[in-house]
Amino acid sequence: MQVKTPKDSRTIMTDIVLPGETNILENLFGGELLARMDRAASIAAGRHSGGITVTASVNHVAFTQAVPLGSVVTVDAAVSRAFSSSMEVFIDVWIEDRFTGKRSKANEGIYTFVALDSAGKPTKVPPLEPETALEKERFAAALRRKQLSLVLAGKMQPSDATELRALFMG
Repeated sequence: MQVKTPKDSRTIMTDIVLPGETNILENLFGGELLARMDRAASIAAGRHSGGITVTASVNHVAFTQAVPLGSVVTVDAAVSRAFSSSMEVFIDVWIEDRFTGKRSKANEGIYTFVALDSAGKPTKVPPLEPETALEKERFAAALRRKQLSLVLAGKMQPSDATELRALFMG
């Protein structure tokens, strides 16, 4: 399988926040933002795998800034690490004031997708090679997150979580 980079999967979706997508405070509904993030992440995972992908988990979402009515929202997703049949996708959400052009990071999320074959069974995905410092940081952190998830689910013994041991034990 050909090695891919995060830029090969990068997906950027830009849209405006309309009145029907907002809550009583005139901010974008959290669920609406999660759906936008899931769509962008799904496209990124599909670009990396070259096939069908499904959302396996939403590992982390941080709603750090409200997204007001009328804002331009950009969802930027890329595969941050590929495992055997699963991929971690890191998503950054930016908002832009339509009148001033000021951009700020509003939210971020980390989703896991699994690649499936035509029979619906997990299938291998290409390896990922990060290039930039940020991509390398996210790539390394993805293995720690995966090991922590496996330990918490009882699917890995803590003593086998090499990245976590290195992080906590030096």
